[in-house]
Amino acid sequence: MRPSPQDDWAVAGGCLYAGLEAVTDDPRALDTSGRWIVVETFDGRIVCARFATVTPHDVDTATPHHRIAAPWTSSLDQAAYVDAVETVRERIASGDVYQVNVCRVLAAEAETVPDLYALAATLARRNPAPYAATVNLPSVGVYVASASPELFLRRDRDIVVSGPIKGTARTAAGLTDKDRAENVMIVDLVRNDLGRVAVTGSVEVPELLATEQHPGLVHLVSRVRVQLRPGTGWAELLAATAPAGSITGAPKSSALRIINELEPVPRGVYCGAVGWVDADNQRGELAVAIRTFEWSEGRLLLGTGAGITWGSDPQREWEETELKVSRLIGAVT
Repeated sequence: MRPSPQDDWAVAGGCLYAGLEAVTDDPRALDTSGRWIVVETFDGRIVCARFATVTPHDVDTATPHHRIAAPWTSSLDQAAYVDAVETVRERIASGDVYQVNVCRVLAAEAETVPDLYALAATLARRNPAPYAATVNLPSVGVYVASASPELFLRRDRDIVVSGPIKGTARTAAGLTDKDRAENVMIVDLVRNDLGRVAVTGSVEVPELLATEQHPGLVHLVSRVRVQLRPGTGWAELLAATAPAGSITGAPKSSALRIINELEPVPRGVYCGAVGWVDADNQRGELAVAIRTFEWSEGRLLLGTGAGITWGSDPQREWEETELKVSRLIGAVT
C-alpha cells in the first residue's frame, strides 16, 4: 500500500515504517528499544524517529514518474569548481592535507514538497541502489529520497562494517592508480575512526579495492570490519565516525576546515547518513547520503563531489561530479 504524502513514514532496508511514535535528536535513544529511522546531516544534526509498525515493502516502480520542470543551478559552476580543486592541490603541496572531497550542491525550485514516493519509485526504476531509503517526516520537516550505493555503518550487535567508496569511472578500465591510492588512503582513515571504539586488534580489512558496478558507472569499494568495545552505543559510534571519511578527506580535521573554506553552501543531508536501526536486536544499517535528494525551503537539492589529491586533474574531477548525478537528473527531468 502506498503511504500518504501527508503522513510520517519511511522506506528503508526493504521495509515500510509507519505510525510515528517519537522523534529525538539524541542518538542514545537508538540503544533503548523500538525500530528507528535515522537521518543525520553532514554537519551533525540528527533526527531519530521511532515507528510503531515496520512491514516488508518494495517501492512500487510502476508509480508514475516524478518530474522537475525547473532548471538546476549549482553552488559552484565549472570554473569555480576547477579553482577549488587547484586550491586543494596547493594545500596538499604545502603539507596541510592529503586529500579533500570537494562538493557542490545542485538546486531546483520546488515550492511544494515533491511526492517522495513517486520520486523513490523513479529512482528505483532508473537508478536502483543497494542502500536506497526514503524519509517523509512532515511533522519535523525532513524530506529525503536517497539512492545511495555506499555503506556507512552496518551493525550487528558488537560487529560493525563500513564500506568506503573511493574511485569512480564509467567503466572498470577507466579506474586509475590515483583512484586506487585514494581508496587505500580513505580505508586507513576509516580504520582509524572505527579503531577509536573497537576492541584492540579487531580492526580488519576483509575486502580491498573491489570493483562494483552501479548504474552508469563503477566504484572502487573496500570493507572495514571491527568488534566494538563493550558498552559502545550508537552515540559513541557516530561520534567516532561521522561524517564519513570517504566524503571528507584525510586528515579529517584538516579536510573539514578546507571544505568549510571552499564550499559556499552547507551540504545538508547530502554526505550525512540515512538508514534504520533495530534497537531491540542491536542491529542497524546507515548509508552515506550520496546520490540523495533533499527538499528544503522551496528547493529540491542534490549534491555531488569528488575526492581531490595531488594527482587530480581539475577538469577530470569536474567531469566526475557530472557523471555521478547525470542519471539522477535525467531521471527526474
